[in-house]
Amino acid sequence: MGVHFLRNITHAKQILQQVRLTPCAANVPKGHFAAYVGEVCKKQFVVPISYLKHPSFQKLLSHAEEEFGFDHPMGGLTIPCKVEDFIDLTHSLNC
Repeated sequence: MGVHFLRNITHAKQILQQVRLTPCAANVPKGHFAAYVGEVCKKQFVVPISYLKHPSFQKLLSHAEEEFGFDHPMGGLTIPCKVEDFIDLTHSLNC
């Protein structure tokens, strides 16, 4: 189980390293990354890197990789889900 967990973390970090950042996304504080969330209209979120270790967040990243590969049209990481679902997920990760 530990090896699988580390492999998922490594994969999530690789996704973030390959995303091309725009100047707007480059102004994100250290220890965070920009994510654009939404199905049609995208909303920018600043997300702590610590979320990468959570399986639920890793599932979102896998879905984003399937849909966009590493060419994210917004310039930062684009996550194709409802904003409300993303907010619910991130609130549950804070607990």
